[in-house]
Amino acid sequence: MQEPEITPDLIAAHGLTEEEYARIRALIGRTPSFTELGVFSAMWNEHCSYKSSRKWLRTLPTKGPQVICGPGENAGVVDIGDGLAVVFKMESHNHPSYIEPYQGAATGMGGILRDVFTMGARPVAAMNALSFGSPDHTRTRQLVHGVVEGIGGYGNCFGVPTIGGEVRFHSAYDGNCLVNAFAAGLARADSIFYSAASGVGMPVVYLGAKTGRDGVGGATMASAEFDETIEEKRPTVQVGDPFTEKRLLEACLELMDSGAVIAIQDMGAAGLTCSAVEMGDKGDLGVRLDLDRVPCREEGMTAYEMMLSESQERMLMILRPEKEDEARAVFEKWDLDFALVGVTIAEDRFIVMHGNTTRADLPLKALSGSAPEYDRPWVETPPAEPVGDVPGIDPIDALRALIASPNHACKAWIWEQYDHMVMADTVRGPGLGAGIVRVHGTEKALAFTADVTPRYVRANPRQGGRQAVAEAFRNLCAVGARPLAVTDNLNFGNPEKPEVMGQLVGAVQGIAEACEALDTPVVSGNVSLYNETDGRAILPTPTIGAVGLLDSLDALIAGRPVEGDLALLVGEGAGHLGQSALLYEVFNREDGDAPEVDLAAERRNGEFLRANRQWISAATDLSDGGLALAAFEMAEAAGLGVTLDAGDTPTLFGEDQARYLIACTFDAAEALMVAAGQAGVPIATVGRFGGETVQLGRAGAPLSELSALYRSAFAAAFD
Repeated sequence: MQEPEITPDLIAAHGLTEEEYARIRALIGRTPSFTELGVFSAMWNEHCSYKSSRKWLRTLPTKGPQVICGPGENAGVVDIGDGLAVVFKMESHNHPSYIEPYQGAATGMGGILRDVFTMGARPVAAMNALSFGSPDHTRTRQLVHGVVEGIGGYGNCFGVPTIGGEVRFHSAYDGNCLVNAFAAGLARADSIFYSAASGVGMPVVYLGAKTGRDGVGGATMASAEFDETIEEKRPTVQVGDPFTEKRLLEACLELMDSGAVIAIQDMGAAGLTCSAVEMGDKGDLGVRLDLDRVPCREEGMTAYEMMLSESQERMLMILRPEKEDEARAVFEKWDLDFALVGVTIAEDRFIVMHGNTTRADLPLKALSGSAPEYDRPWVETPPAEPVGDVPGIDPIDALRALIASPNHACKAWIWEQYDHMVMADTVRGPGLGAGIVRVHGTEKALAFTADVTPRYVRANPRQGGRQAVAEAFRNLCAVGARPLAVTDNLNFGNPEKPEVMGQLVGAVQGIAEACEALDTPVVSGNVSLYNETDGRAILPTPTIGAVGLLDSLDALIAGRPVEGDLALLVGEGAGHLGQSALLYEVFNREDGDAPEVDLAAERRNGEFLRANRQWISAATDLSDGGLALAAFEMAEAAGLGVTLDAGDTPTLFGEDQARYLIACTFDAAEALMVAAGQAGVPIATVGRFGGETVQLGRAGAPLSELSALYRSAFAAAFD
């Protein structure tokens, strides 16, 4: 088959600029072949090379005594003691999920699970963070149904509990939804598998499902804005098979136990190209591939298609040659493909053969190490104007507006579609703050949460970045877990626009400051840029996935208020209403600044909560909706009424940070007051739990009425 002529239009279609193409020609000293152009486009696109964000990602804190492996591998690895480690990461599948919601979300789930088990860890938990357009937008209902069904369909069949996440709606996501998928697994700390190839002449082995034409060019598509040609991009969305992935998991873990694996890499974005190049680059080796040996499910596939296919459920491995027969037997047992498709070489070359013809012969290091890195121009987001006057409103009417909104209504309609009890180690599932799973065979447990408030980030990227980390920290502390580390998923618009790049820079600066102050290093992550449609960007959405450790389930704070419990507020605030949920949901306003995040107070108050857990019946952090929404959610989960003494809007709905609401007995409250005084932690009694009424100052309503609204609103909007 004759390859197309390399033209300016073809170069542009591959997401390469004129300058980048000139750089390619200078590196190889000639015009690239069509396959070589595809290989460069795959390795140099934004999704794979992080060319707009690498400068700033280097400023994040990534080390700590608990960190076994930080960014740069398939997932981060953190020590949890007793010879065990938790392996976790969050990644986006935004563009594919907008084009084809079910498969986009499903394959996003599959990809993040492979990132975890390619490190030698068995997945034990999953989460997702979803951002959709306005509930009344023409596509939102279809996207919500497709994405939720895709996540549930893949995760449930694979057999991993989905134990938490978040969902939001805003018109800025009308043309570009966000699907951020998180997975965590457990491994022996001394048996982590990495992707760096070693040894010359070692077999390069293809594992898993066959290669098809689905997903060809997917990574390049994910590195571009959407426009009126969106439907033409549908073939770049992959198709997933969770049952094949489950077999691949078991086969890989069995193979790892055999001692056959030198290095292993998931075939994710850019498929065979990226996995082979990254393994060679990390091991300072070249790679020679023979595509005639690649298992294909379609006839007549070209070298270009095979190298850029993103077909799912595939791995690439460097094998110990003496273990070939044993390794092949494992994959045949699990009815998966096992093919020797190449070899490592001493020379710095990436050689691709097909039909006895050389389709690519490139300097391997140049594909990775010489990828462009840009210091994009950026402008700081201007300071926000002070919030305008907020009209008076009956606090019960304000609460009704919040809990009737899809943003703050009960999300049971979503998480009831996910299996959160599979594996039988789930202690606390979705809907109640951080999700928790036991570390099987030990007394330990792990807590997981995902958080960000995009309104804050748009108004003040630095404070918004700090707040995302701080809220994740609080969610873990509220269940008694010691925060260990985070993964980030940085979702932004077009970085070539200085104002968007400024949002990214500010958010990363804030995340770095918070992670440093709270001892929660960033051990993995993902950057998703060009989330724009027809020039309109999403809200800046740097999602933080965080993991915490409970040394024993006896330390868990997971109770509910009981009749007569007092409501105590830890932390202090001035009633900050800028960018609040109240303004957005009740008054359709998005003005004012983000709340200031005092990181010293966050750490002090979180440590106080964990140190005094024995006095606490139930706890939650305060975030969207402030004290009123937190108290209602805590009471509603217990089937109790609640009375808050305050009746003014700023006290009830202000979103000041570093605050927790605690339920406890009268005697426990006295003990907490003494401990708080000694620790210098602000604490005050703000109400009590009990009865059948939600009372906010002088305004009240039956719990049954508000509960019915809270539990039905989401389904009413999307069922």
